[in-house]
Amino acid sequence: MPLPREKPLACEAPIELKAETGAKAGRSIVLRSVSSLGATVLIVGLSLLGASGNEAFAADNAGTSVAAAPPSNEELLREMNAMKDRMHAIEDQLRRNGSPGTAPNGPATAQTGPYGGQPAAGNKDIFGLYKSPVEGLKLGAYGEFKFGSMQNPDANGQWQNGFDGGRLVLLPSYQITDNISFNSEVEFEHGGIAADADDKLNGTAEIEQAFIDFKVRPWINFHSPGIDLVPIGFTNQTHEPTTFYSVQRPELANGLIPTTFFVPSWGTVYGQITDNLGYQFQVSNSAEDFGDSFDSRTDANTVPTGAYAAGIDGKNALGLSRPPVGDFRQLNNDFAYAARLHYTLPFAPGLAGSSSVYFTPNVEPRGAHSDVGTSLGNSSLTLVDSELRYRVPDTGWEFRAEYAEAFFGSPGNLRANNDSDATNNVGDTMYGLSGEVAYHVPLGTIIGSSWEAVPFYRYTYENLQTGGFKGTDANTPTGAGKLQFHDVGVAVFPSPKLVLKLNYTHVESDESGGAKSDSILGAVGFFF
Repeated sequence: MPLPREKPLACEAPIELKAETGAKAGRSIVLRSVSSLGATVLIVGLSLLGASGNEAFAADNAGTSVAAAPPSNEELLREMNAMKDRMHAIEDQLRRNGSPGTAPNGPATAQTGPYGGQPAAGNKDIFGLYKSPVEGLKLGAYGEFKFGSMQNPDANGQWQNGFDGGRLVLLPSYQITDNISFNSEVEFEHGGIAADADDKLNGTAEIEQAFIDFKVRPWINFHSPGIDLVPIGFTNQTHEPTTFYSVQRPELANGLIPTTFFVPSWGTVYGQITDNLGYQFQVSNSAEDFGDSFDSRTDANTVPTGAYAAGIDGKNALGLSRPPVGDFRQLNNDFAYAARLHYTLPFAPGLAGSSSVYFTPNVEPRGAHSDVGTSLGNSSLTLVDSELRYRVPDTGWEFRAEYAEAFFGSPGNLRANNDSDATNNVGDTMYGLSGEVAYHVPLGTIIGSSWEAVPFYRYTYENLQTGGFKGTDANTPTGAGKLQFHDVGVAVFPSPKLVLKLNYTHVESDESGGAKSDSILGAVGFFF
């Protein structure tokens, strides 16, 4: 999740409102900006104005024979509610129309597209969009619920209906000072977490972010040690369901970049080099080539003596390699280093992108061994990513493209190449690329808000089993890691904070018999 969220609403042109409170009508208020806070102040001010309006009216009309009767509390309440409704309508209009020179809900750039784009970069409120009644405290949330039908490759491609309470994420933050804040992300996935076998739940509860943010200068700021996102790619930073159009997250973020890739961080430095160029740099605990359960780690913080699951393999890519964030149970002493540049181009309005790299000198845990007990040496990991987003100005067209690749220093030492399972082997590299086209279609005002539909198509190619197999396993490619994904569907936004999705995914595999993993899914997603 990126640090900046949504800018406060603003309108360059003044707006004139007529306030008819008490017995005095025709008072006009000229606003240069309208925000949730401004609306609240205005309502309170008008209520006070109404309460004292009779005295002012009597003073203005001294000498007249008839004085206005004071309004009752019920009348004042009705006036306040009417004004509040009027302000909400104006705010909604501002969201739809934007200020001069902008697209709805923000500038018409790939970073701040009105629906499905990255939130604007002006507001440094990291989580939560609205002020809290408790000074300094905010609470935002995002989540998604999925339903539909999927092929099950383990049931010979049989179509099976289902539902997934994908995630509910709470985003509490606290502003300690003007320049220091606490930020966190607490996530409940797949319906929560089961306590008993008959709960019919199989989910998780985890902390994905928790750190102190120190804002020093625009060009240098710090995240304290804590739990933080690895600054690589776009989706790992910005993965709320309103920022992508498919029901599932883009395929490159489901393994090659193990989104959400959160780690025990020793600190992150970030800032803006220029108005069009920003950076992030992070030091964290290394990813681990260990994909088994947490309790399989021995008390000596090594792998078990028997068989154990690989954290990096030719089917899940890096999806199981995230280091644990608790109880000092990391399995090696190595650090990882990540750097990301994100940019816009002043000569190409609407175009934005980023380039990232993640490096660790060793992913192999203490005591790493093959199935026959042979000790395994070290292997480095370098992960690179580049992506572009282009929202064509003054049109509905939007384009996205991404390339990611992982390089292994000594693939012969990876557990997947030494576990007697030849179907999950890993070569020297694994890579993927994707391209997406979408078109934004305004649907007009429906039940009081401005709706937009975004039909889209995305193509993704992955090769998770390239050449260069080494290790004790049989080194014959099975084709299981060569995949193509065709995603087509539509995302409907009743509001920038809410999305309704429907899409079909067709999966092709070079593995014998094919992938048998197609799906037709719908979803409800939100972020506020």
